[in-house]
Amino acid sequence: MSPDDKNSVTIRIAGEEHVIRSNADPEYTKRCAEFVDRRIREIRQQSSLIEGHKAAILAALSITDQYLQALEELEGLSKEVVSRTRNLKSRVEAEIPMGEE
Repeated sequence: MSPDDKNSVTIRIAGEEHVIRSNADPEYTKRCAEFVDRRIREIRQQSSLIEGHKAAILAALSITDQYLQALEELEGLSKEVVSRTRNLKSRVEAEIPMGEE
């Protein structure tokens, strides 16, 4: 499939059907839609009087919060891996004589 080829996928979010055109795998698009739909339903259950568009906005904010927290955690883990790698490299270099023949 070329980058210009797009799949059409029918999804349902908040009781409404949508046709999404994307070059992502259709199953992936469906998983994304199910995640959004589930979060909207959770928000509506917590506050049954909330309007649909407000629930969608709150779901978007909630999902964005999760995403940004995951990015922050990933950045922290990445820094830790770099630090540990440098530490290990220094320890190995200290134990192995370099350039001696």
